[in-house]
Amino acid sequence: MSVAAPPLRESAAPAPLPHVATGFKTILADPPWRFTNRTGKVAPEHRRLDRYSTMTVKEVSALPVADVAAENAHLYLWVPNALLPEGLQVMAAWGFRYVSNVVWAKRRKDGGPDGRGVGFYFRNTTELLLFGVRGRMRTLDPARSMVNMIESRKREHSRKPDEQYDLVEAASPGPYLELFARHGRPRWTVWGDEATDDAAPRGQVSRGYAGGRLEVPHIGPHVRLSPATEEAVGEELRRLYLDGGLSIRELVDASGYSITRVRRLLDISDTPLRERGGPRWVDESDPAS
Repeated sequence: MSVAAPPLRESAAPAPLPHVATGFKTILADPPWRFTNRTGKVAPEHRRLDRYSTMTVKEVSALPVADVAAENAHLYLWVPNALLPEGLQVMAAWGFRYVSNVVWAKRRKDGGPDGRGVGFYFRNTTELLLFGVRGRMRTLDPARSMVNMIESRKREHSRKPDEQYDLVEAASPGPYLELFARHGRPRWTVWGDEATDDAAPRGQVSRGYAGGRLEVPHIGPHVRLSPATEEAVGEELRRLYLDGGLSIRELVDASGYSITRVRRLLDISDTPLRERGGPRWVDESDPAS
């Protein structure tokens, strides 16, 4: 007679979801998805790694999200590439219809794709943030000029990029609710095992996964950037121009951007430009200057 394997970790019943009188207009969720291979080394709840507890699709679907959402609301739902059908199932169970998605492109420091991800068929360097709507509600005006992509470096296992908040807040109205949150944030109501200030995330930061600033990323000539990405790249170009002493032509050569794009990004970051043919930047603290 076969004996069922014990659970990897005891699961506690989820706490009640928070409520607001008008219902939450925008909900962001990063469920602890359970994969079929629960004992494999990539499984979040593997005993040796002890990253975090997981939930079945049935358990995630059963959360009464529809009861706390406004009649007209937006949902942003993180889902692994392998569980896209399950993500759509959960979205429907919560009372939202799928409309679009945002792609998180995981980058190395130099802006190239971070190929250290896992996957049985391809090396995953992307993750999907599904966007759903309940009732009828358009995105806010700033979203109409935003691209559906986030480019940033990874940190501890499963942690999503902080750039998600800028994107969501620019595209969707409050009140805001984050489900399965890892930390608090102004203007947001948070819910989850790791949402309290004294909770220590189980996920460990591996070497090379500590996040941090991107170097100037590689961008195609006709690719439009979100305001948050333009601001970040502009700040990096400003640093290279002012602190590093590079000329605009050298910035063009180093980044591969057009002169027009470099000048626009410097303008966004309020960079004071040197006169054409003027003196180069000099470090006055360096006796050799």
